[in-house]
Amino acid sequence: MNRLIAVCFLLLFLSCKSEIAPVRITENIVGLLDRYEQFPSVNIEPRMVDVWFPQDYSEDKKYAVLYMHDGQMLFDAKTTWNKQEWQVDEWATKLMRQGKTKDFIVVGVHNIRELRNSNYFPQKVYEALMQKDKDSLKAMTDKQNAKSLINSDSYLKFLVNELKPFVDANYAVKTDKDNTFVMGSSRGGLISMYAISEYPEVFGGAACLSTHWTGTYDNIDNDIPDAFFDYMKMYLPNSENHKLYFDYGDKTLDEKYLPYQNKADRVIVSKGHAKSIKFTGADHSEVSWGARLDIPLTFLLGN
Repeated sequence: MNRLIAVCFLLLFLSCKSEIAPVRITENIVGLLDRYEQFPSVNIEPRMVDVWFPQDYSEDKKYAVLYMHDGQMLFDAKTTWNKQEWQVDEWATKLMRQGKTKDFIVVGVHNIRELRNSNYFPQKVYEALMQKDKDSLKAMTDKQNAKSLINSDSYLKFLVNELKPFVDANYAVKTDKDNTFVMGSSRGGLISMYAISEYPEVFGGAACLSTHWTGTYDNIDNDIPDAFFDYMKMYLPNSENHKLYFDYGDKTLDEKYLPYQNKADRVIVSKGHAKSIKFTGADHSEVSWGARLDIPLTFLLGN
């Protein structure tokens, strides 16, 4: 029955472009942005989705696609909770104009605050944890009043089986793996790593900034990081057909990641990828991620 519902959902999406009508936003945006206020799903709670494209976007061309998590933090600091942004529109425009990247659009999937940990924590890693570490995650999630504990597999099904087909059908994009990428920071880094590991045939590259190896905030002394690394040893794709970028700072929350970066890098390098990049003085914030965003964008999408 669930499969039948999903098929009907996709047929509805693909049969008529006007079924989901966006609001076109230009204020405080470099380029153009289509905002879908409540993008429906049979897998997860409906949420806002932004599709950004350059000012000279043309249906006569084909664009690569970058899927980004925490979509409300990407484009406009005037609307974010902390008045910070990644400056994705500015950087994408600049890099394309300079010929440093291929032409691409960005799909920003907004998070639902109380469900962020549920959606972004890799489900297979959670299932492999000891009960004490599951309990620490549950305690943190309960504080956020989440409706469910861990459902990142469903979140990825939304990206791959619902959102991507809609974007492919309604925008002038290349649909193959080598032109489909995913990026996020903190827990968004975790789900980006998980996405390319679970769907290596869909995503050709992932960028994971300030990846939240500790898993929780309060209980840092746990086995969660090793569970991530064990999962990566088994499922992280190698460098032959995929691009992987990891980085981190050394201030605020990023400072807590330092003991785990060497372990992460051993796995990353064993798969043929370059080790994580350290940004001395960078903290855990949109300002820091935006300041270095040209590096992962050029890495994933460079000509």
